[in-house]
Amino acid sequence: MSYNPRMSIIPNAQQSRSRKKEEEADAFMRLPDREIVGCITDIGINFTVADLQKPNPTYVQQIFEWFAELLLNATRDSVEPAMRAAAEDICGEFSDVIPADTRNLMGFYVSLRRLLFECGITDFSFNDLYKPTYERLVRIFSYLINFVRFRESQTSVIDEHYNKSESTKTRIETLYTENQDNEGRLEDMRRNRKAMEMQVREKSMRNEDLKRRLLELRRNQEKVAARLEEAKQKKGELTVLLEQKTQEKLTLKQESTKLRPYVLQSPSALQDNLAELREILNNDKSHIDSLDRRARALQTSTDSFSVVSTDVASCIKILDEISTELSKEEEEMARNAKQRDALSERGNNAREVERMETMLKRQLSKWSERTEKLREQSHHKAQEAKKRMTELQAVHKQLTEEHTDKGKAMEVRRVRIEQTEKKMLDLKENIENEVHTAHDEYLKMEAHIKLYITEMEQAVA
Repeated sequence: MSYNPRMSIIPNAQQSRSRKKEEEADAFMRLPDREIVGCITDIGINFTVADLQKPNPTYVQQIFEWFAELLLNATRDSVEPAMRAAAEDICGEFSDVIPADTRNLMGFYVSLRRLLFECGITDFSFNDLYKPTYERLVRIFSYLINFVRFRESQTSVIDEHYNKSESTKTRIETLYTENQDNEGRLEDMRRNRKAMEMQVREKSMRNEDLKRRLLELRRNQEKVAARLEEAKQKKGELTVLLEQKTQEKLTLKQESTKLRPYVLQSPSALQDNLAELREILNNDKSHIDSLDRRARALQTSTDSFSVVSTDVASCIKILDEISTELSKEEEEMARNAKQRDALSERGNNAREVERMETMLKRQLSKWSERTEKLREQSHHKAQEAKKRMTELQAVHKQLTEEHTDKGKAMEVRRVRIEQTEKKMLDLKENIENEVHTAHDEYLKMEAHIKLYITEMEQAVA
């Protein structure tokens, strides 16, 4: 078997089945020639059966263009701007290489092919435009007319979607215009931004210069402040030195003023002054000696006074101790008096207790005598109670014996009564059974009698 590259990989049965389905669909969708011609003439195109059987490509293209305009609102003129823009985009300066008619026909062919694909024609080609055949035209026109009829039946839905599409288009146009306006505003804002950036850059550079100058000024200020502190410190030191110098000057001036009269006087006057000063000095020494003696006497007197004061203080302390001892003695005396009173009270209480004890002993002797009497009486009563108990025990024994005898008799009687009751129940059951049997016998006899009477009546009749 030779290899055939054109052989299909689909099985023949499947191909025949799909072809059969297509033929059935075509047969269902196919319209008569007169109906096709009538529909085309109704839309305003002069078309006959002969034109359908022997189609003219130009005429057929006009019909297809009319259908495309009706259903898609697309013609060669409507697709021309888009095709021209596409040619310029692709070919650039050489867009005139492709003729305008060919270019428009290609765009129209794409729109028409999309329409026919939606109608159910999936194998539409250029041959259907340039070399149409009767079978192909009948099939294509049938599908187109059926689609138009279906479209007319769905006019409300189509109008609704058309209105939505129109509103969408208007919305798109408004958004496009708004977008254009926003783009213009954006460009203006960008330009303003660039201008502002330039200004900001200039201001930032100026700020940097000002910062640099400010730092330099701050450094200079710190240097000046340091120099000012040093100057203040030096000023303080100099003021202190000046004060010391002025103080020394004043002291020297005072000393010079003191020594100046001595320098101006004569030697004799100076000797007289020295003699006077010696006398004054001797007088001062004698006065000082007398004051020393007086101070020593006062010291001795103060020492004696201190000794006396210490003795007086010790005496006062002894007196205080004596007073405290006296107060303690008084407290002891008071406590002893209280204890003496308490002892006297306790003696009285003891005598009272002794008296109460004698009285209680007397009462105890009386109560002991009474208890002895009561014990004797209770013993006597216990003897009598024992005797009575023995008597009662004998009586109880006798009564228990009688009770047991009576119980035995009662038990015998109870057994006899139960036996008699049982016999009575048996008799009752026997009697009831006899009554039932008698009743049954009575019913049987009554039935026999009735039967006999009926037989007699029948016999008499």
